[in-house]
Amino acid sequence: MEKYLSLSGNHSSNKRSLEGLSAFRSLEELILDNNQLGDDLVLPGLPRLHTLTLNKNRITDLEYLLDHLAEVTPALEYLSLLGNVACPNELVSLEKDEEDYKRYRCFVLYKLPNLKFLDAQKVTRQEREEALVRGAFMKVVKPKASSEDVAGSPERHYTPLPSASRELTSHQGVLGKCRYVYYGKNSEGNRFIRDDQL
Repeated sequence: MEKYLSLSGNHSSNKRSLEGLSAFRSLEELILDNNQLGDDLVLPGLPRLHTLTLNKNRITDLEYLLDHLAEVTPALEYLSLLGNVACPNELVSLEKDEEDYKRYRCFVLYKLPNLKFLDAQKVTRQEREEALVRGAFMKVVKPKASSEDVAGSPERHYTPLPSASRELTSHQGVLGKCRYVYYGKNSEGNRFIRDDQL
């Protein structure tokens, strides 16, 4: 009886590559890293599975995945989703920060309260308590672009410079507005300035 299974490689069809898992009902550990698995991932019922890693795949819909895992893997205690869009961290996207990752952990623990480890980090008692209280409100909702927005607007690449300054021959100073705001929440501040230099 197999208790550990690792599938690696680039499979073109998720359903074709995972359909045989139903024969392994007593499977306890499943490693599915680097398989280009997406939101159409469907696992069979694996009642004994306690460890699942889905690192570096193409999973974006976190809520769907967690609902599915809660249904088909009731004994799950160790889960890792690093390297997926659904797992927001600074290593995958520069737009994400530590607060995004904390909200993600809270939401995952709300949906899967039996987890002991999430993304190779032990789940703390404080995280578990916060998930019970606030987890339902930590879901990240992204607005979906309507077909009119996509079809009606020509693709433009954003540049912070005004159109007059984009010419290579124009070397005049220009003043423009930038749509990005710096809040300084990740700033090192004046760490390297001594009091006598002020």
